Amino acid sequence: MVTAFENDKFAVVDLETTGTQRDHGDRIIQFGCAIIKNRKVVKTYSFLINPHHNIPQSVENLTDIKNDDVKDAHDFSYYAKRIRKILQDTIFVAHNINFDLPFLNYELVKAGLEPLRGKAIDTVELAQIAFPTYPSYKLKDLTARLNIKHLNPHRADSDALVTAKLLLKIIKRLEQLPTATLNTLTALSKGLLRDTDYIFYEISQYARQLKRPLAKDQIQVRNLILQKQELPQPNLEASENKFPLSDSEKKQIFKGQIRYRKGQTALINRIHDFIEHDKQDNLIVEAPNGSGKTLAYLMAYAYKLYSGRKLVIATPTKVLQEQIYRQEIPQLIKITGLDLFAQEVKSSTHYLDLDGFYNSLYQRDYDQQTLVWQMEILVWLTQTTTGDLDELQLTNYNNPFFDQIQHPGDARVGTYFSDYDFWNLARQRQELADILITNHAYLANHFMDSIWGQNPFLVVDEAHRFTENVTSSRSDGIQFESFWGSVSHLRNLLLFGPVSVKEKFGNQQEFGLILEQLESEIKNLIHAINHVQENLYGQIDLATSRVERRQNRVDFGFQGQDLFPHPDQMKGLLNQIQTSIEKVRQETNQILFLLYQQEHLVNNNDELIQELREEIDQLDFYAEQTYLLIDQLNNSNVLAEKGFILQVTDITDPLSTNIIWMMLDPSEELKQLYQYFSKRLFISATSMNNNSFDFIEKNLSLNPQNTLTYQGKASFKIEKHLKVLALDDPSKLENPNDENYAKFIASFLKEALEHQKHVLVLFTNLETIKDVFTEIINDPSLKDYEILAQGLTGSNQRIAKRFGIADKAILLGANSFWEGIDFKNNGVDLALAVKLPFESPDNPEVKLREERIKNQLKNKGSIFEIDTLPRALIRFRQGAGRLIRNERDHGTFVILDQRVWHKNYGQEFLNALPVGTKKVNYQQLISLLKEENDE
Repeated sequence: MVTAFENDKFAVVDLETTGTQRDHGDRIIQFGCAIIKNRKVVKTYSFLINPHHNIPQSVENLTDIKNDDVKDAHDFSYYAKRIRKILQDTIFVAHNINFDLPFLNYELVKAGLEPLRGKAIDTVELAQIAFPTYPSYKLKDLTARLNIKHLNPHRADSDALVTAKLLLKIIKRLEQLPTATLNTLTALSKGLLRDTDYIFYEISQYARQLKRPLAKDQIQVRNLILQKQELPQPNLEASENKFPLSDSEKKQIFKGQIRYRKGQTALINRIHDFIEHDKQDNLIVEAPNGSGKTLAYLMAYAYKLYSGRKLVIATPTKVLQEQIYRQEIPQLIKITGLDLFAQEVKSSTHYLDLDGFYNSLYQRDYDQQTLVWQMEILVWLTQTTTGDLDELQLTNYNNPFFDQIQHPGDARVGTYFSDYDFWNLARQRQELADILITNHAYLANHFMDSIWGQNPFLVVDEAHRFTENVTSSRSDGIQFESFWGSVSHLRNLLLFGPVSVKEKFGNQQEFGLILEQLESEIKNLIHAINHVQENLYGQIDLATSRVERRQNRVDFGFQGQDLFPHPDQMKGLLNQIQTSIEKVRQETNQILFLLYQQEHLVNNNDELIQELREEIDQLDFYAEQTYLLIDQLNNSNVLAEKGFILQVTDITDPLSTNIIWMMLDPSEELKQLYQYFSKRLFISATSMNNNSFDFIEKNLSLNPQNTLTYQGKASFKIEKHLKVLALDDPSKLENPNDENYAKFIASFLKEALEHQKHVLVLFTNLETIKDVFTEIINDPSLKDYEILAQGLTGSNQRIAKRFGIADKAILLGANSFWEGIDFKNNGVDLALAVKLPFESPDNPEVKLREERIKNQLKNKGSIFEIDTLPRALIRFRQGAGRLIRNERDHGTFVILDQRVWHKNYGQEFLNALPVGTKKVNYQQLISLLKEENDE
C-alpha cells in the first residue's frame, strides 16, 4: 500500500552553538543530521566545528563539548559545501526550526553559499499537536516518554537521530486520527511555522483515499470528532458487602491486593468506630506519611454509602484531588468489590465549552500559540471522555483564548453540542456519584450546593491547610491600574488612532453623536477611578504595616475600620464608578450595534469589533469587583473582620494604588460550612504540635466538646527511611540573615551534591533564592542538574512539573514548596532547610492576623507561642515530610539554620521531627552526604 512521505527525503538537523546570538559572534560547534528515506533513517552525519573562540561554561555544561574537543577541528567554512550538498533537495526538519534553520543559513551565506530555501518543518509544534496531554515537549522528555533511546542529549548527532525517530512516531500517530479531524487540522495548519502544514496536508490526502470508518467509540458532531460519553451503570456483579470488622477479615480482602499493615488497619478501625459509635461529629487524625491514610478513610466510609449518603473529600490541591480519583478509589473498589462510583468536583472553567471552541475555529485572528492550542484540542477531543482541560497539563490558562473556550457553567440547551456538553455531563455524573472529590477552595465557595446530597459525610485531607485555603478563597481585590488602563484602551479604540471607530465612521452622524457622549463619559470614568485611588493613597500613613517590594512597589496593611473611617464616603466614590461604567457600557453597545449594520462587517469578524466586545467584558468584570468592595463597606461587623492591603506599584504615584481585601477570622464561615456535613474527619500528617491537637482544633474552629482526636502509627520504621542532619559549626555563618548567607548556601550545594537525583532546597524568601540561583546556574559541578528556581524559571506549577520529569534536578523554593506543591513522578532524595520557616512579621497579611490575635488575647499570652511558632513547626514538619511519602522512599533532611542549637525555641523544631537529629560540623555533613552517595 502506498503511504504518505514514502517518496520524500527528510534531513533532520540539530546544531550545537556557543550561544543564541548569531549576529553577535555566536557560532556552530557541532552539526548533526539524520536522513530519512522511505520513512526510515538511512544515514547520519556529525561534524565537530571550531568556532574560533571560547565555548561558554554554560554551553560546555549542557553539551559536554569542551574547547579542547574543537581546537583542532575545522571551522564551518571547511564543511559548508558538504553540508549544503547533504541538505540539497531535502525537507529540512528540526526541533525548534526557527533556531536551527536561520542559524545554519547565516553560516552558509557567510561562507559564500546560497541559503536553504526548501520546505522546513518543526517537530516541537508537531509533537504538541500529536501528543496533546504530554507534560513536556523538550526533546529529552519526549524521547523518554516515547521510549526512544537517547544516548547523548544535547549533542547534535544524538539529538538529530532521536528527532528523526520522533518525526516518524508523530507521523504514525497523526495517521491514526479520524479523517474529519485531519481535515480540520489541515485547514488550520497553514498558520504553523514554516512548512509544517505539509505534514498534515499529505497525511489527510492519503486518509481521504483510504476512507476509514469512524471508530466505534467515537462520534462526529459537526466537524468535531468526540469520544462517546456514557453515564455510569451499576455493577451487577457487585454486592452490598458488610464492613470487615475483624482484622482477619481485612487480611483476607487485602490478600493478593495490598500488604496488610497494622497501622493502617488500626486507622481504618478508629475511623469506622467514629462513624458507627461515637456521638461526636468531629475527628482529628494525625496519620504519618506512609500510613496508608487515604485508603484507610475511604474504606472506613465506603460501606456506609449504600444508604444514599455521599462521601465528600476535600483536598488542598488539584493534583492530590486527581490522585485520589484516579489511583486511590479504583484501588478501593478493586479491594472491596463495592459498587461505588466517584467523580471529581471542580469549577466549570476546568471544562472545555464545545460550543465556544467550535466557534473559535472560525476566527482567524489568533496568534501562533493559540493556533497550536486549537489543533492540540482537536486531537485531544478524539481521546478525552471528560473534557477536563487539566488533562492538557498546561501551566497557564490566562490567555484570552481560554476565556472563550472555558465553560461558563450554564446548562446548555438547544446548541450544536448541548447533548455532548462536558459540564452538563460532569454535573450528571456528580449527581450519580457516591464519592465526590473536590478541593478546599471549591468546597469553601460552594458548600451549600445541592450536589453534595443530603447529610453527606466529610473528609478534609491535609486539614492543617484547610483554614488557610478557606481564608484565601474569600480574598479578592481590584487592580485599579489595570482598570483605568483598560478604559484608556477602550477610549483609543473608539476615539483615537488610525483604526479607531471615530477615524473610520466619525463622519456619519449617528456615530458622531454617540462618540461625542462617550468621550465625555470615559473621561468621567477614568477620573472616578483615579479619585478612589487618590483617596486610598491618602490613608497610607495610617497603615499598620509597610513592606517594600521590588521596583519601587510598597504594600500597606490596614484593619478595615482604619482604612475606611467613613465608609459612606468611599461608597459614594465607588457608586460614581458604577454609574460611569453603566453609561460607557450602554453607549459602547450602541456603537457595536451600528458597526454590525455596516455591510463589510456583517460577519462580526472585524478585529475592531472583537476588541470592543472584549473591553465591554472587562467593564463588566470591574463593575462586579466594585460591587464586591461596596459589599465589604455595607456592614460594619464585616468591615471589622476584614484586612486590607494597598499595593502601590510606584510609591511616588497615587494612581498606582490597588486594593486587596481578605478574611481575617474565618471561624463563622467554617462553622456554617460544617453544618452541611456530618461525621467530619480532619486528617493530616501534621495535625499535632508539641504532642497536642490544641492548635489545629482551634485553627479549624472546632468545638472541643464535639471533637475527638487520634494519633496514627506509621506502617514502617521511619528511622530506617529518614535521616536528619543539622549543622552546628562556628566556622560557618550562624546567622541566616547575614548578607553573605546566599553565598554560603551556593558553596554548600556545589560541594555537597554529586549523585542525589532530586534535591529540594527550602527558603523563606525569594530574594535569597535569586542570589543562590545566580551563584550556581552555570557552575560545572552542577552541570548534570536542571536548576529550577521559584520566581525565576517559570510558574510554581511549571517548576513542579519539570522537577517531576527531570532525571536530576535542584529546586530552589519557598512558601508553598514547603508543603503545597506535589511532584507527580519523582520523590525527593535530599531536602535542605536553609532557614527555619517563620513567617515574615513585616508581611501585611501576617501583621493583620497577629493584630487580630493580639486584640483577642488582651495581653493574656504570647503571639509567638500561640500562633507564630506553631505555624512554623507545622511547616517545618511538612518540609521534612516531603522526603518520605511512602515506605519505598528514603531521604535525608538537612537543617542548615544553626539556630536549632542556639535558640530557646530550637529544641521544639527538633522535637517536631519523627526521628532524632544528628549534630554535625560542616565537614562531617559533606562526608555523610557523600557516604550516602557511595552506598
